[in-house]
Amino acid sequence: MKAVMLVFNQANSEKVEFIFDRLKIRGFTWWSEVRGRGSETGDPRMGTHTWPELNSAAMTIIPDDLVDVLLEKVKKLDETNKEVGLRAFVWNIEKSY
Repeated sequence: MKAVMLVFNQANSEKVEFIFDRLKIRGFTWWSEVRGRGSETGDPRMGTHTWPELNSAAMTIIPDDLVDVLLEKVKKLDETNKEVGLRAFVWNIEKSY
């Protein structure tokens, strides 16, 4: 099992939900107002007068064989509009109950 965390501009919220639905990823946790700045490119998303946009984040725990499929869809979404921004992070889940 792997944890996949997506951090994305709120403009992509419906598209991320669509990807989850399309891949039958039912379980996830969603954070609606996430502030931050990318490490290499992109404008800050701070919800302020100067930087008014915000990000969202979603995390799901999925089988290993679904990770590459999800990342492929996420990459395609990101490539449609690089300025909006979307990042994915994957790590192992050793135990859960």
